[in-house]
Amino acid sequence: MKPTFLRAIANKAATDKAHRFGNLFGRLTVEFLLWCWCFVNHHAASGVDRLDARHYQENLQANVEGLAAAVRGGWYRAKLVLRRYIPKLNGKLRPLGIPAVADKLLQIGVSKILEAIYEADFMDGSYGYRPGRGALDAVRDLSAKLRSGRYHYLVEADIRGFFDHLEHDKLLEMLAQRIDDKAFLRLIRKWLKAGILEPDGMVVLPEEGSPQGGIVSPILANVYLHHALDIWFEDTVKTHCQGAVYLCRYADDFVCAFEYQADAERFYRVLGSRLAKYGLEVADEKTNLLRFSPSHWKASGTFEFLGFEFRWGRGRWVKPAIKRRTARKKYRAALASLRNWCRTHCRLPKAVFFATLNAKLRGHYQYYGIRGNYESLGDFHYQVVRMLYHILNRRSQRRSYTWKGLIDLLKVFQLPRPRICHDF
Repeated sequence: MKPTFLRAIANKAATDKAHRFGNLFGRLTVEFLLWCWCFVNHHAASGVDRLDARHYQENLQANVEGLAAAVRGGWYRAKLVLRRYIPKLNGKLRPLGIPAVADKLLQIGVSKILEAIYEADFMDGSYGYRPGRGALDAVRDLSAKLRSGRYHYLVEADIRGFFDHLEHDKLLEMLAQRIDDKAFLRLIRKWLKAGILEPDGMVVLPEEGSPQGGIVSPILANVYLHHALDIWFEDTVKTHCQGAVYLCRYADDFVCAFEYQADAERFYRVLGSRLAKYGLEVADEKTNLLRFSPSHWKASGTFEFLGFEFRWGRGRWVKPAIKRRTARKKYRAALASLRNWCRTHCRLPKAVFFATLNAKLRGHYQYYGIRGNYESLGDFHYQVVRMLYHILNRRSQRRSYTWKGLIDLLKVFQLPRPRICHDF
């Protein structure tokens, strides 16, 4: 059950938008941290101390008591963050930061407190890293707004290296507007300033940014963009626009819809300078101004958002309708990832191999299974079957399966068929 003080903080934050919360540092008690332990991912990679959650849990009570005492006594020090790199779709590498287990647990506690404060402040158009909201909610609400026919121009935008360029002092100033607890803010500063251990053994002391992979990073990023973008859009952009405007943001990826072209062009011109005040830069290759109008649907462009491609087309009743399908880059990346996994694990026992493969396919259908995207899902399923035919036949020098044999095998292990999971 959620601690009572979190509900009290949330209620106060909702009723008094100017209130500054004190005595938050004292809330990081043994009892609260033990409650936070249930939110720790026990399968996550270990940090720089090589201690994973399973080993930490073997002596959980003593470990948490020691952590709470270190925090309360002032001798707690954030451990180095272990840096790992994962490949991106464009061939580049995405840096991830992996904190130690004790730091993860403490960051979860701080995140829960920040979440209780800021959920009342965050705008309705913000979806990333928030409880009860996700990417599909953003896709659903954006689609509904565009179907209304009121918006005719879009600015799609992405921030270059967002997590690497958060200015620490500005972020702490933003937090201080709602938090009147210097010890609590010093704890957050420790994580922002924690050294990063690179794979080559070099330790980097960051001057800006918050590592992706850190538990507290998502809520800090939301606070940063809430001040840098959301409030400005609500209080300034809407005020100066002649027509209707709408902002849909998931983390640092956002789409702004406008009724009039002049409003969209003005916003497109000033967006870069606005973000520059906070040390941020728009990614030019992912930032575009385009017409997206049901009244001129043949001349409208396409855009990608959260793994989906949006465009206008002809609907069932010969009227303009929004068409959505899996973005081609995401489609190819998902297929390539699945192919690599199958090649690596094709010699597992068939029951184990297909159980995992089926779970991966169900996850793909669960996310991309929105109304109108069945063709992409069906094509994905077809490509997976073809891929299995070739990969399973390469396990030995002799061909193991004919097409009929493979179809019979897939019936036995019940390869899931594509299906629409979301009717929006």
